[in-house]
Amino acid sequence: MRFSSVSLFFLDGSLCGRKGTVMQKKVILDVDTGIDDALGIVLAVRSRQLDILGITTVSGNVSLAKATENTCKILELLDAAERIPVIRGADRPLFRPAVFEHRVHGEDGLGGALSAMQLEKTAADGFAPDFMIASAVRFPGEVTLVMTGPLTNLAHAVRKDPGLVHRVKEVIFMGGAVQSFGNVTPTAEYNMYVDPEAAKIVMHAGFRSLTLVGLDVTRRALLTEEHIGQLAGSPLGDYVRQSTADYMKRYYERYGVRACAMHDPLAVGVAINRDLVTTGYYYVDVETRSDLCDGQTVCDFQNRLHKQPNVHVCLEVDTGAFFRLFIRALRSI
Repeated sequence: MRFSSVSLFFLDGSLCGRKGTVMQKKVILDVDTGIDDALGIVLAVRSRQLDILGITTVSGNVSLAKATENTCKILELLDAAERIPVIRGADRPLFRPAVFEHRVHGEDGLGGALSAMQLEKTAADGFAPDFMIASAVRFPGEVTLVMTGPLTNLAHAVRKDPGLVHRVKEVIFMGGAVQSFGNVTPTAEYNMYVDPEAAKIVMHAGFRSLTLVGLDVTRRALLTEEHIGQLAGSPLGDYVRQSTADYMKRYYERYGVRACAMHDPLAVGVAINRDLVTTGYYYVDVETRSDLCDGQTVCDFQNRLHKQPNVHVCLEVDTGAFFRLFIRALRSI
């Protein structure tokens, strides 16, 4: 069979150039590193399909200081500390006090898995929103932002440089619940709840492509003991087992299933291979003024508001393909 095109797509969604070299997508990961953020970083690095320009940190699951420390620890675990910079971002939401999730992620944010690690890596100088702006200027139309925490850093960046929306290739963010119930309140998902004003700014800023990876799909991507068993003997198997143990226990107590919801790794997976999900293009907004439904993500499925669509909403996920990608990446040497 003869191919005349310049590039070919692999089955896993990566892009291969004429000489067989993998063309990596340029990304910035924005994280509030708790348990699932850490697994998202692991997937991003070990997939070897993303050119990670840097990892920016934000207050969310844990404090900014702890998110930064955890991110540095994960990069050291992956032997990637020297090549990937970590840049601190916002230490609080735009207009609200911080809300941490220690009950889910533990006091250290990583389920105690790396508590004994002696950390050497430190954060680079600079401020996360400025790093986003500078990266988009350096690589116009090439940078994908993968946001797995509250959208505070990106909102700061847009407010400082509105032209950023025209230079960023796409934004993929974990957050929201449009057909499912919340995980903080009956209606609100955590990232939206923590900083709904930031989410509103991002959704209405005019980015050329926004993709919402919400609870509607991430709750279906459940890491189970069977998956962890498939990682036994791999370089990262022990870390995954230790970091998710308490999370799985709490998930079982609430939902009756012993699992770890892969919220943030799925967002990374979508950046690697868009075909993992099926999306619909709708108008989406976030509630910021309700006592009952603060932080709710509202998706206008029926065009009741007669507004232009602004977000690609993930509605279905191929969980089998996602976990094949995840396990293959983590088992690689």
